[in-house]
Amino acid sequence: MKRQPDIFFRKPTTNPYRIFILLILIMGSIWLIKQVEDGKITRPFTPTPTPTRFAQSYAAEGDAQFAAGKLEAAIIAYQEAAQVDPNNAEVWAKLARIQVYSSALLTTDDEQRDRLQEGLASSQKAVDLAPDDSMPHAVRAFVLDWNANSILFGEEQAADYLLEAQQEAVRAIQLDNKNALALAFYAEILVDEQKWNQAEQYVLQALEIDDGLMDVHRVYAYVLETFAQYNQAIQEYDKAIEISPNLTFLHLRAGANYRRLAFGSNNDETRTQLYEKSLEYFAKAARLNEQLGIEDPVPYLSIAKTYSQEGEYFIAARNVQKALEIDPANADIYGQLGIVYFKSRNYEGSIPAFKCAIRGCTAEESCDGRGGCGPNDVPATVIGLDLSGSTVVYYYTYGSVLAALSRPKENYCEEAMLIMAEVKAEFSGDRDIMGIVQAGEAICQSLE
Repeated sequence: MKRQPDIFFRKPTTNPYRIFILLILIMGSIWLIKQVEDGKITRPFTPTPTPTRFAQSYAAEGDAQFAAGKLEAAIIAYQEAAQVDPNNAEVWAKLARIQVYSSALLTTDDEQRDRLQEGLASSQKAVDLAPDDSMPHAVRAFVLDWNANSILFGEEQAADYLLEAQQEAVRAIQLDNKNALALAFYAEILVDEQKWNQAEQYVLQALEIDDGLMDVHRVYAYVLETFAQYNQAIQEYDKAIEISPNLTFLHLRAGANYRRLAFGSNNDETRTQLYEKSLEYFAKAARLNEQLGIEDPVPYLSIAKTYSQEGEYFIAARNVQKALEIDPANADIYGQLGIVYFKSRNYEGSIPAFKCAIRGCTAEESCDGRGGCGPNDVPATVIGLDLSGSTVVYYYTYGSVLAALSRPKENYCEEAMLIMAEVKAEFSGDRDIMGIVQAGEAICQSLE
């Protein structure tokens, strides 16, 4: 039988051209794999490494956190952005601005000093990266101005910072005379140089250019405060709050202006209404912090100061104690509690509070310092405050109380005289303070 042809299988034949092409493809594949392994060629569908894009993501998060009033979280986000893209001047400038604003919510000299210096370093980085950009110079001017604090850095250093702030602001305006922030920050510097009329001119220019910036309204309010135009200042703070409603320091400043109006009012009914308005702003700041999960003692301290000014010392003390629940190791808050006790004539109660503030105290003693620990209190070791322009009131008040309560059989004069000597060594040129010191010394000398 004749065999049928096989239609399902054909015997392969050798084609030299086909083999040549296959060899080329194989060699090409090997070369491609080697290039990928060496990192010279990116794998398909691998995300392109773009640090700037990631930095912008962190920066956007920082902006959102700042708008929400979460300044510490905003700082962390911008620090991440700066780490990812360290050559981005805008990131460093925005970080510096937030660091400085956050210092307003810190209560001790050391905390404020450290945060302001962090802002100064960030602003310097921004200027170094973009020396011909107006905005980094504007922000650095703002940072330097807030560092020009004689209580924190001494008279000489503060003067140097203020001079440098002016130079930076002028440079920012030279680079861009339509930079509203540069004009506003220059106005703030001029206020601190006591050039009030010039300050008003510059901040009004800033408002004409852009009245939608929180910073510009904040600075205008600051300018108005120097003219004792507290009602108008409140209106500007309200505009700033409308733009940035979650920044508690704006509410605190508006409340402080209402409190200043109340203090100067001669009408009892008007004074009471103004104090109530002041408390509304402080309470709003406290509620904002609670909603945002921020534990900040400052609003409660502002409330306490207002009640103390009204002569309501019991409720003032309760608010300071609330602040200590939040920050139980903060020596400055113990000092403020001591002042409230002193004003209420609770002299014995002020002694342990002042001791914690000035000399420091153990965790157990801290409970005595705050008038006893309640269920929400945490005992904490407290490190005493160094003598400075902002703490001297705690020193001389403590010394006066110890001297006044001294008796032959219960004599506190040894400690009182030590404290008075410290104050005298640093503030011998202040007549008011020296009068208090001399009165305390006279009491102790009479008991010798």
